[in-house]
Order: sequence, then structure tokens, then C-alpha cells
Amino acid sequence: MKTFAEIYGAAPQAIADAPGRVNLLGEHTDYNDGFVLPTAIPQRTQVSISKNEQGIFRVYAAQFDDAAQFSLDRPPQNHFAEYVYGCVMELHKRGITVPALDIHVDSTVPIGVGLSSSAALEVATLRALKTLLDLDLDDIAIARVAQQAEINYAGLMCGILDQIASSLGSTGTMLFLDTRTLERRLLALPADGEILVIHSGVNRTLADTGYNQRRSECFEAARQLGLSSLRDANLKMINQLPAALQRRARHVITENERVLAATSDVAAAQFGNLMNESHRSLDTDYEVSTPDVNRLVALLQQEPTVFGAKMTGGGFGGACVALCRQGRARDVAEKVIGLYATPDIHASLLVPIIGAGPAQVFSVNR
Repeated sequence: MKTFAEIYGAAPQAIADAPGRVNLLGEHTDYNDGFVLPTAIPQRTQVSISKNEQGIFRVYAAQFDDAAQFSLDRPPQNHFAEYVYGCVMELHKRGITVPALDIHVDSTVPIGVGLSSSAALEVATLRALKTLLDLDLDDIAIARVAQQAEINYAGLMCGILDQIASSLGSTGTMLFLDTRTLERRLLALPADGEILVIHSGVNRTLADTGYNQRRSECFEAARQLGLSSLRDANLKMINQLPAALQRRARHVITENERVLAATSDVAAAQFGNLMNESHRSLDTDYEVSTPDVNRLVALLQQEPTVFGAKMTGGGFGGACVALCRQGRARDVAEKVIGLYATPDIHASLLVPIIGAGPAQVFSVNR
């Protein structure tokens, strides 16, 4: 991997970074004006930038050892650069002139597994631009611009969960967010619990899956109910909906209830039960899980020192998150990764163990 100086021949003028996130509860509720409960992960994306005299934006991604170029009227051809281009274009829409830049991206956030690598890139890019250009953007404004960049230039009709979590979240605490009002507060992780995140070995690209379809189904369900969003629905009123829309709405309604229940300083065992219920709903009502993810979640849930486990992120593959008894996540990871492995698919530990204190770093090789 090459440094900024090795690529561009000088030191950067501004550097910023942002974390990925793992969502503990509140999947697919954000674009329904609902409640979410993520925590930031230790892995971060760093963006270094400088003005250049080339008249064109140049982007280098260290993890891919790949470069891209774009101008305001000519989007990049490389997918990773679309997020950077989107941030620049969204600022341009707001009357902010962004000069041609040299941009270096260096990230440790796992890609394509449901941990918001794209949001981390967007937020880090906007933070670097804020520093370089002395922009009047607070953390909420950065999240809003980042969300629009993903929607308008990467093709994912996302809610604001990922960008808010990257912009405002911190590792070792949970961020409770009301996505309608943006009311938020930091909460302690369940006592005697620590967070384990394992990749199922199934990668996905949300813009190419049913993510946008699920969002459209929710909007249609709300329209048929005469509501602005499913945030205002209840279980009694959804009986009039067609079967598929009824299932989608039921997930959103019950998932919001689970998030609110989890904010009441519940014990780890109760929090784990809420995670188990969330996965069941994501699989049967929202239909965004996969057989491999279900198998990994089941293995985690069967462990005596696991309070609960579920898929995390948009679904259709990716990562699973488990709440384990304090001090036991490492043993759980080693055992479950071994049990899950087949000749065709392998799980892997994605995130250092997250507890109330500093994250614990260890490796699991299978």
C-alpha cells in the first residue's frame, strides 16, 4: 500500500477519519422514521487530501492499490470513487466550491459485510473537506450530506443510520437514535456483555440486492395505510395489507418496539432475547437473511455464553453480531468459526471484541 506522499509527491493538507458501525438492533427502521441502536467499531477509514493544479480530482484507494479520476461533469468509473464524487457533488449543490483535489483513502473497515464501509468513507471525506475548506458543517450536517451522496451517486436508497453512526457513534457505547427527530443519546452496553462480530463468508452489494425493493415495499405499505411512514403504524391496522406488505410492516413495527425496550437499561439476557427476536423477524417477515447467515446465527445462539445473536446490516449476506458474556467472546468465536466452516464457505472474525472498556484485539485463523 502506497502513502499519500508516494502517490502525489507531497504531504496532504488535511487528514480526517471516521469509523464503521455494527447495528445491534433497529434493522431497516431508519428509512421508516424509526429507532436504531448501533455502536461504532474500532476500524476506521482515513481520507487525506490536498488541492492540486491538475484541474481534475484524483483518488487513490490504498486497500485496492487502485486509482480513479473524475471531474464535476464526468463521474468516476471506479465504484469506490463514486462515494467521494457524491460528497463533492452534494457540496456543489449546496453552493460550496470544491477545488480539484488529490485524495488518498486508507481503510481498515471490512467492505461488503454490513459494517458501513461506504458511510465511513463518506463521513471521512466530508470531515477532510471541512478541515481543508473551513466549512460550516456540524456532525449532523455531515451525516445528511453523506446520506444524499450514497442515495444520489451510489444508487442505494438508504436511511440515515449508517452515516449518523459513523459521524456521532463511539466504540464501547450504543447510540440510540430517533431517525425522525434525530433525538439521540449514548447508552452503556449491557452489563456483563461484550460484542462479537463474525462474517458469514457471504458478501453482498446492497444496491444490487433487494434492499431498495424492501424500502419501496415499506413506502407502499405506508401509502396504503394512509400514513407518512410505518413509524406511525401499529399491528392492528396492518391486517388490511397484502400478505407481503403486512410482513414488512410487522417487522418495522416490532423492531421499533425492540429498540425502545433495549434502551431501558435491560440485563444482558433480555437484550440478547431482543436480538434473537430481531433475527427471526428479519428472516421470516423482512426476508433479508440467507441460509448461511441463519446457520451462523443458530450456532451462535446455541452457545451457553451467548445471550443473543442476529444478522446485522442490510442483509442478503454479510456479518452477524452476538452479545456474549464478558470474557467469553474469544472462546465463542473460535468454536463457532470451526463448526461453521465447510469446504465452500468460511467465517471470519471481523471486529475486535467490543466491551465497555477498550476493544480487545485477537486473531482467529481457520
